[in-house]
Amino acid sequence: MMRKTAWALMAVWLLASFKPAHDPGDARSSRSSFVSPVFRELPLGDIQPQGWLLHQLQIMRDGTTSHLDEVYNRMSEDNGWLGGAGDGGEETPYWLDGAVPLAYMLRDASLIKKVKQYIDWTLDHQRPSGYFGPYTNWEMRTGKKVDVANSVYGDDWWPRMVMLKVLQQYYLATHDKRVVPFMTRYFHYQLNALGKTPLSFCSEWASSRGSDNVMMVQWLYGITSDTSLLSLAAVIEKQAYPWGRWFGDDRWIIHTTNYRNTDTLMNRHAVNVAMGLKAPAISYQRTGDKQELFNLKKGYYNLMMVHGLPMGSFSGDEDLNGNDPSQGSELCSIVESMFSLEKIIELTGDASYADPLERLAFNALPPQTSDDYNHKQYFQVANQVQISKGVFDFSLPFERQMCNVLGMRSGYTCCLANMHQGWTKFASHLWYSTATGGLAALTYSPSTLTARLGRDSVPVTIQEVTDYPFSSDISFRLKMDSAVVFPLQLRVPAWCNEATVLLNGKPLQTGKAGSLLTLYRAWQPGDELLLQLPMEIQTSIWGRNSRTVERGPLVYALKLNEKWKKGHDKREGDYYSVYPANDWNYGLLEDAVEKPGEEMRVESGAPVNAAFVWNLDHAPLQIKVPARTIPGWKAVNGVSEQPVNDRTGVYRGKVSNKTEDVTLVPYGCTKVRVVAFPVVAAAKR
Repeated sequence: MMRKTAWALMAVWLLASFKPAHDPGDARSSRSSFVSPVFRELPLGDIQPQGWLLHQLQIMRDGTTSHLDEVYNRMSEDNGWLGGAGDGGEETPYWLDGAVPLAYMLRDASLIKKVKQYIDWTLDHQRPSGYFGPYTNWEMRTGKKVDVANSVYGDDWWPRMVMLKVLQQYYLATHDKRVVPFMTRYFHYQLNALGKTPLSFCSEWASSRGSDNVMMVQWLYGITSDTSLLSLAAVIEKQAYPWGRWFGDDRWIIHTTNYRNTDTLMNRHAVNVAMGLKAPAISYQRTGDKQELFNLKKGYYNLMMVHGLPMGSFSGDEDLNGNDPSQGSELCSIVESMFSLEKIIELTGDASYADPLERLAFNALPPQTSDDYNHKQYFQVANQVQISKGVFDFSLPFERQMCNVLGMRSGYTCCLANMHQGWTKFASHLWYSTATGGLAALTYSPSTLTARLGRDSVPVTIQEVTDYPFSSDISFRLKMDSAVVFPLQLRVPAWCNEATVLLNGKPLQTGKAGSLLTLYRAWQPGDELLLQLPMEIQTSIWGRNSRTVERGPLVYALKLNEKWKKGHDKREGDYYSVYPANDWNYGLLEDAVEKPGEEMRVESGAPVNAAFVWNLDHAPLQIKVPARTIPGWKAVNGVSEQPVNDRTGVYRGKVSNKTEDVTLVPYGCTKVRVVAFPVVAAAKR
């Protein structure tokens, strides 16, 4: 099966969901318009990752996620979030934003003790005014405390927004009684201070990312019903970037392609955009205005059409930079896009956003770090034929030319601190609770969930046993002491034509692509559900008329043997370059692209087990595809510029006469690769 366009399904999805905005005078625009989340986060720790996902988190525990404060000088030296004069910016909260959920999901006592130092110091050193965070230079110089009257001596609002996310996760894990009054005091301070010190008083980072602040304000409102919080949310939104309005206006996406200068940097900065994705959903939560949801879908569709790359990310190196497969994606933008999609699903109940979430998690995220999670790429490239120092085709290449290498401190270190939230928050959002007292499994990976369900709050444990995304079968095994009545919702991905659900080996229900199955019944101890999601090989069209091979949620890339080389930079330390050990300049045969189910074949590789790592040695699947080399397709300064195809999508230049089967493996298992292929005609007989 061939997809005529990579995002054609999204166009249908977009138009079908359109509903006009409500009249501004509608009573729903009052405070009563607040919309409770359709899906709700479960207490942190109730979801226990298993199988390959558990091993990924264990790698993180043994690597920088648990030990960044020990190996990164900026964080280890007199940290401001522990009362020192050192780092008081975003990086420590960024790190905690991934380390806190890791600690509580793994129930790791040592890591819990470590992260609690920062949380306890923050909670215990709130100023009388409600302001919190590291001591400011003014406070250290004068001995005074920041309050509303002297709020101009406070620091940037932005790092506090990240720390609020940390505290919210900590509360979900512990229900520490200090958190809610702490946040209440801070938000009251903020409501009174924003008139004198608006979000942008220090930098545009806070105003470009204000939706993160609004998100936490409205989360607290859901607990306390303090109506002043809705007033604060409206004030912050007014001072923040209007992402929802931009997403709904085609001029924004057009401007991101044409006006690349420092004047418009912040509204096309990829990480800002990734964070801004959830802004319309957050606004909808407060206002009930369904135009926000339409703007979100339209904006996301436009973003991926203009800047989308096959692995599910949009370009951002650091600016949005088109859909050519030679463009880069910043690691921060990938993990922030994932978190935005998780929140969009929660707030709106639109499970279709789980498809792009899984595409990011299973394709874009894994290859941008080393196996031991101690090195990362600032920018990854879709068609990445070498990892090395260089300028590449980035909008921010740096004079030091370190954006593409695998290093601990290469590029900006924001990604070193922020990358940890990717897998941890994905794992903590595998399941949601529902307003009807049930559960929803919206993204799939091996896990165990424990929850109290039914009228009598019976403890229920559900084991999700699967090798997904490598396997099409997902088993849900229920354990409890007595029968329990509750609804269980299961998502059918858009790529699956028809799903089948078996209960204890007998057919129970089927579901079409993109549907959400609701199974409402009296569940018995020992019940086992089997969700079958048949996967077919498909091809999709991407930038420069290139083609990508997909199967289920996985994107496949050319398998290239890797040659690793260690280097050292005086400023940024040790790093690794990676080069291909075999030819990469292949085009896929036209017949194979048009009829992938007939011309391509799936083969099994290494078994998926508890030792799984996202690399070539552990690739569980491979696809054999007929291809021919393009002799003139060469890398220039490390960049494999895409060969030009004609309007039929076929490359008409010189091509080898030899047809050979090449091996594709999951994109997430690669470091160097080709994923967006030119198409070539079959050799003449």
